[in-house]
Amino acid sequence: MNSLNLLLPILLSVIFFFLGYFLRQFTAEKGVKKAQEKAREIVEEAERQASARRKEASLEAKDLLYKTRLEFDKESKDRRQELLNLERRLIQREENLDRKVDLMEKKDREFNQRAKAFTDKEQDLRGKEEELQALIREEKERLQKVSGLSQEDAKQILLKHMEDEVRYDAGLMIKRIEEEAKETADKKAKHILSTAIQRCAAEHTVESTVSVVSLPSDDMKGRIIGREGRNIRALEVATGIDVIIDDTPEAVTLSGFDPIRREIARISLERLISNGRIHPARIEEIVEKVKKEMDQTIKEEGEKATFDAGIQRIHPELIKLLGRLKYRTSYGQNVLQHSKEVAYIMGLLAGELRLDVALGRRIGLLHDIGKAVDHEIEGTHGGIGATLAKKYGESDVVINAIGAHHDEIEASSIYDVLVQAADAISATRPGARRETLESYIKRLEKLEAIADSFKGVEKAFAIQAGREIRVTVKPEKVDDAETAIMAREITKRIENELDYPGQVKVTVIREKRVVEYAK
Repeated sequence: MNSLNLLLPILLSVIFFFLGYFLRQFTAEKGVKKAQEKAREIVEEAERQASARRKEASLEAKDLLYKTRLEFDKESKDRRQELLNLERRLIQREENLDRKVDLMEKKDREFNQRAKAFTDKEQDLRGKEEELQALIREEKERLQKVSGLSQEDAKQILLKHMEDEVRYDAGLMIKRIEEEAKETADKKAKHILSTAIQRCAAEHTVESTVSVVSLPSDDMKGRIIGREGRNIRALEVATGIDVIIDDTPEAVTLSGFDPIRREIARISLERLISNGRIHPARIEEIVEKVKKEMDQTIKEEGEKATFDAGIQRIHPELIKLLGRLKYRTSYGQNVLQHSKEVAYIMGLLAGELRLDVALGRRIGLLHDIGKAVDHEIEGTHGGIGATLAKKYGESDVVINAIGAHHDEIEASSIYDVLVQAADAISATRPGARRETLESYIKRLEKLEAIADSFKGVEKAFAIQAGREIRVTVKPEKVDDAETAIMAREITKRIENELDYPGQVKVTVIREKRVVEYAK
């Protein structure tokens, strides 16, 4: 019983083992079959997709090939068309070249024919020229025998005759050119200048080298003089100005050629009088204070002048120099006021001629800048001004115009001529300047002396305050053609030898009178 109980579990274990083995075998075979079927399905699906892909790729390749072929055909067609066009152009050029070659050959043949004809004519002319030279020699010998003159004498007579004719023709030509130029240039110039002058109204006050300070009473004169004259000496030493106290009631005169010092003395004296305390220490204190204020005043006057003239971007040192011109006079005319007026006139002239108005005003305002320091630096105010303008960065046009406004250097632009005209307009306005009697008389005498120095002049008269000179000539010595030449030569002499404001009109008069008496 016990052995049966032991065998039964073993037997059951063996049976279950084999059952399990066979069951696993069956299950494995079934799984393998399923896997094989699955693999076969996957392979078939892959083959179908690959086939589809091949078909799509084939279609795409065919489509790309078709498009490429179309593009190639189109490019080939275009290229063939370009080649055809190029070929046609080449053919046309070749035909043109052939025609040009034919034309050149034709012209070459004509040139050779003409050259041959010219050569023949040249040989013929040489022969005729030799015959003509022989005839001329014979004629000269015959003329020398008949006239009794040598060849050199006859040449001199002929040259003298030709020179007289040329001078006569030159005089007539000068007269005709001047008349034609005056008909057009005078009208236009007068119109431009009159327009500019009418549009520029300026007041003029002739200034002198003295200043007068009013006093509240004559008792103040004694306080200004001080004990033993110490106050007046202190004031003169501190300012460098002569203080003149005379019999003029309630007035003291300040005399000096430096206008800035004279202005400092005037302001200082007025402040001392208003304060009432006058002694040497107070005088020195007030004068020093006024000098410092004067520097600021000069700068402000320069800035005001540039503002009034409408000029920008100017160097600060030039502004200070402009301010100093307020206290500088020329023939009694205030130089800063004159410069501002020239700037206005330059702007108007430039506007009439359609030039740069701002540049014209700049030149006009700076043209006399050299007068601010001409008593400190050697040279003419035009040259000094040009140097200052160059130093402080002004343009070449401005520099040359400043230097050329009195013909000290050659004019190189129209602005050089315009500034001369504007300067003359401002200087020659009635009341603008004053002139000493001595210099006035000397200028008139010099004008008449220049005219009298010419051969054939009978009498010369300087009139219109030296603005015109009339010259009468002897009619038997000077003909009509020579009067034009004489007028021009007198004008050149006046320009080269005299300094004068504005312009001088030269009139040459030739009058021939024939008187007979009937008896």
